[in-house]
Amino acid sequence: MNKVLLAKFLAAFSALSAGVAIVATRFVIAETEPVTLAFLRFGIGAICLLPFLIHGFRRNPIAREDWLPVLALGVTLFGVFTWLFSGSLKYTTAAHGAVGLASLPIMTLILAWLFGREKMSGMKILSVIMAFLGVTVAVSDSLFAETAGKDLLRGDILMLLAALTASIYTVFAKPYIARYGPIFFTSLAMLIGVASLTPMVWNIGGFSGLLQFSPLGWGALLFLGIIGGAIQFTAYIWALRWIPPTQTGIALTLTPISAFIIAWPVLGEPITIPAVIGLVLVLTAIFLINRTPPST
Repeated sequence: MNKVLLAKFLAAFSALSAGVAIVATRFVIAETEPVTLAFLRFGIGAICLLPFLIHGFRRNPIAREDWLPVLALGVTLFGVFTWLFSGSLKYTTAAHGAVGLASLPIMTLILAWLFGREKMSGMKILSVIMAFLGVTVAVSDSLFAETAGKDLLRGDILMLLAALTASIYTVFAKPYIARYGPIFFTSLAMLIGVASLTPMVWNIGGFSGLLQFSPLGWGALLFLGIIGGAIQFTAYIWALRWIPPTQTGIALTLTPISAFIIAWPVLGEPITIPAVIGLVLVLTAIFLINRTPPST
């Protein structure tokens, strides 16, 4: 299996596991609050990746001039993104959150084009429009509902902001991933993100509630840390090393599939017609953008 094909597979795996992580986050968020959950999720992930971090520093330490952007990228993805992600799922449904996260390729393509990282083409523009329509249709009930819709809309907005922060990372992290390797860079960025969350967790007293999770809550948390943290993000960043940011990002439109399948039996969340229509539109966007040659 060549590296490009493996990268596409890992991007798809990361997207599908992200859908499961959305459901797990919705499940456990009632037992804690967003900042503490983000801290615990990637704290567990950072512990899992610690051997790779130590090996990476011995083999290829970070150059002095790279430390500032590396710190900024770590805080962006594993600090700000995870906080917004967890906070979103306190208010919105798993289906809404999954489709909202699937807007990442829209933002990634626009940012990559604005900063000259990728060329725009007619097919890419059509894919972006299709994905945008999909997200809009999927969350349309939160735009027009009254009481419940206010919380849904707040959660949807937070998830869109989370997607924006992830797209910033996706566009700007690629040179450093190539320079230092995806596993080492992931482990370092994750540790930086966890460190950035530590003062906030301390300030709100989040550490005092670490032993208050239910057994099922701990199971969800361990899944989020190991599968949805260390493995999922290493797979995503490894994929980003070998394929363009837009193709890596567009794979996240697969996220609603696993979220839809699991959210109904686990959370009892109904699958609405607008959400299904939105999913069809974003899956169409995946097909269209993957027909576009990487050089265009």
